[in-house]
Amino acid sequence: MDIRALGYLRLETTKLEEWRTYTLDVLGMVEASGSTEETLYLRIDDRSYRIAVRAGTSDRLLAAGWEVANAAALATAARELEAAGFAVKSADAAELAERRVQDLIHVTDPCGNPLEIYWGQAQDHSALGTPYGNRFVAGDLGLGHVVLPVPDVEAALDFYENLLGFQLRDSMKLPPQAVPTATEERDFHLMHFLSPNRRHHSLGLYPAPLPPGIVHFMVELETLDDVGRGLDRMNAAGIPIASSLGRHTNDRMVSFYAQAPGGFQVEYGWDGLIVDPATWVAKEITADSIWGHHWNG
Repeated sequence: MDIRALGYLRLETTKLEEWRTYTLDVLGMVEASGSTEETLYLRIDDRSYRIAVRAGTSDRLLAAGWEVANAAALATAARELEAAGFAVKSADAAELAERRVQDLIHVTDPCGNPLEIYWGQAQDHSALGTPYGNRFVAGDLGLGHVVLPVPDVEAALDFYENLLGFQLRDSMKLPPQAVPTATEERDFHLMHFLSPNRRHHSLGLYPAPLPPGIVHFMVELETLDDVGRGLDRMNAAGIPIASSLGRHTNDRMVSFYAQAPGGFQVEYGWDGLIVDPATWVAKEITADSIWGHHWNG
């Protein structure tokens, strides 16, 4: 299967106005065309949108959208998923119009996480015009990364690595106290980081369930100053900082984590590692960060 990038995220929220302020005024994203009182579409590059936030009765991930190159690649993905025993549903015309893509299929991973695989997302050729002059690192590398909860981490790893074709980049042993919602007792739990492209990881697999169906998502900025100014805006807005500024060991990202409306976090970072998939060797990382990233609870 030839998945190229994390294309978009779709979220449901009971706090749409909080998300509007959080994403536009603090994260420095741009409201995309087609936004309504019920759905907020967000741009960070030349794609029509990268994040959709829909008003609803819960706070949860609706879908992670994964991009393939063309119609033939999508047809291959559908065949391989069905051959492996996964139910595939084709999108209807209304869904394609709302997603602004040429074609799309729905599938869930072995842990019930909703995925959309698509091709042909529309572009917006107007100037992005971010509110603070900040610029995001996206494009062919995709939105950034997302960390999904997977109670059966072995089944999830097999699905993403061996069926969807992601490359395993790193794994990390987590002590039991770091995984309080784990479904079984273990001496340690493994968290895995994978990607279908040169970004160090586009996907993290957290070995336990979480109610929102998402642990965090990351957006990357072009400069360290962009991240620092974002941190200033978070503090000025009184938004809780979940983890202080620090540099990760695996992708070398300098980032902080802030609480988002709805029970999960957003990572705001700079200087993420770009790898050569042909020469990359998977490793075990033994510490989350080189410095910083002190978690607040």
